[in-house]
Amino acid sequence: MKHLTPKEAHDFLQQHPDALFIDCRSEIEYLYVGHPKDSIHIAWQDGPDWDVNPDFLGHVRKTAPVHRPVVLICRSGQRSAAAGRYLEKYGFIDVYNVAHGFEGDLDEKHHRGTLNGWRHDGLPWEQT
Repeated sequence: MKHLTPKEAHDFLQQHPDALFIDCRSEIEYLYVGHPKDSIHIAWQDGPDWDVNPDFLGHVRKTAPVHRPVVLICRSGQRSAAAGRYLEKYGFIDVYNVAHGFEGDLDEKHHRGTLNGWRHDGLPWEQT
């Protein structure tokens, strides 16, 4: 798996329109915090128990063959990295993780969005 900054991921997606861009955060995060424009939502983990989604692999496979580039994003890059390793385990060969995720790392006051991340970098996003 390759790790890209949000800006690198955005550039990669522009250069590879065939890539699948998956936001793997929870449904609540995707809907209420916002999400990268043109991403699709397939939760890696979701409430109420926060177990790994047993249908994650099946949903990804329905959307993309194993040779298609897959770019994953979550809140900070941790869940998407775990999801990426999982996809590689099951044969996906071109997997990318967005480092710092959508909201970015925690700052000294434990707030996100002030240091880095997709939104911090001014990349296209929307809220539904």
